Amino acid sequence: MDKKILIVDDEPHIRLLMAQTLEELEDEGVEVLIAENGEEAIETIKLEKPDLVFLDVMMPKMNGFDVCYAVKNNLDIKDVYIIMLTAKGQEFDKEKGQQVGADLYMTKPFDPDEVVEKSWEILGL
Repeated sequence: MDKKILIVDDEPHIRLLMAQTLEELEDEGVEVLIAENGEEAIETIKLEKPDLVFLDVMMPKMNGFDVCYAVKNNLDIKDVYIIMLTAKGQEFDKEKGQQVGADLYMTKPFDPDEVVEKSWEILGL
């Protein structure tokens, strides 16, 4: 039973921090994947079918809202759990996240313990 988590962020230090935060889940057989922009995220989601995606909003090529909408509606991949992880913390942004199909909305700076705890819960570990 291999599980996959995809981290999507255009900032290298955030990708590294998230990968380090989720490192302990690799001992449980969880594979951590990385994408640097929205287009790469779409391709990775279609190919790898991750169980959980941490998705930034402000990215080049395709923003996180568009990625989330495409995955949940255009590609009809409903079983992927998408957490918007972004610095955009306004209520308007959170509502937009819900409208495009995000399962959860978290703001940066994030609490690493909360990220790990939520990942364990969502993956059923």
